[in-house]
Amino acid sequence: MKMSLRKGLALATTVMCAMSFVGCGSSQTTTTSNTTNEGNNEVASGEVYKIGAMGPLTGDYASYGISVKQGAEIAINEINAAGGVNGHNFELIFEDDECDEEKAISAYNKVMDEGVIAILGAVTSGCSTAVADESVNDGILQITPSGSTQDCTKHENGFRICFTDPLQGQTMAKYIAEQGYKNVAIIYDAASDYSNGITEAFIAEAANVGLTVVAQESFNTGDVDFKTQLTKIKDVNADCLFLPLYYAEVGYITEQATTVGISLPYFGCDGWDGIIKQLNGETANIEGATFLTPFVATSEEENIKAFVTSYQAAYSATPDQFAADGYDGVYAIKAAIEKCGDDVTNENLIAAMTEIEVKGLTGDMTFTPEGEPNKSAKVAVIENGEYVAK
Repeated sequence: MKMSLRKGLALATTVMCAMSFVGCGSSQTTTTSNTTNEGNNEVASGEVYKIGAMGPLTGDYASYGISVKQGAEIAINEINAAGGVNGHNFELIFEDDECDEEKAISAYNKVMDEGVIAILGAVTSGCSTAVADESVNDGILQITPSGSTQDCTKHENGFRICFTDPLQGQTMAKYIAEQGYKNVAIIYDAASDYSNGITEAFIAEAANVGLTVVAQESFNTGDVDFKTQLTKIKDVNADCLFLPLYYAEVGYITEQATTVGISLPYFGCDGWDGIIKQLNGETANIEGATFLTPFVATSEEENIKAFVTSYQAAYSATPDQFAADGYDGVYAIKAAIEKCGDDVTNENLIAAMTEIEVKGLTGDMTFTPEGEPNKSAKVAVIENGEYVAK
């Protein structure tokens, strides 16, 4: 049955509880729990709080899902090493959805069969929205780490860690204008909700901040040849190029831009994270490119330094923002459970989300009744093959 919890959330108390980070651990329990996901019943009566998650572990966008999974694993290991919550350890059950909406629903059903307490996912916007339409009927808390379209949080049980698409578009239009640029060209994916949402907001805000959009070229998901769009942009008076895209397409476009003689400053959004890995560290073509992000691994903040150290030790890799999103998503679930005390039900977990404060890697955040995080944005610049906070 579809729940109408959002109205109740709007009247939720404003008490906020601070959540602190704990030291890193290395063990993770796999004990089976006896759980239920029905309405107001207790959702975890066994020895383990199971968190269900789904995202692409294979395919073109696997970097996103792998990062979220690994970031979530770091958080769960920390929580378990510190004794868990309410005498329960945490367990992550992660299914590959291959960035396909039907497979995301199948993945959701698989983790639900395991008796999970909450859903971390999906990772990409289309899959997250598809899962949202299923999870609301089960009344289970769903937190997408990185699904950024408005529809990801359209239901009463849905929340997100990342920024929304409109916010990203508005923020980047303001930022580009503040840097002194006047004429901007855009290449976007007409078949992507993510890319369309950012583009529409960017264009609307550009008119308010003195930017002129001199070219707006589109393509469809799966395209790998962008020379036609780039050739058209070469013939207009653009002084920068805005790419509201995922990293795979960014890699193709920036490589092909050099072959048609384009040398413009690049700007992007959070889907860019992973581009350095995509290019195998060969970043000469995008040196100086700037994109919106909530997390930069080179930060000197102590919690970020500790996370980076743990992540590198576990996976021999530097974490990106999606890893940080996964980590923060787990800690948001933990904080909601703690807020419930001994009365951990689906409904109470959802209501608790508007009453918690998470001191996250991607920023200190609270959550609105509409499922949105309140936190500040930042940008990163690609310098010498690294992301550098600016």
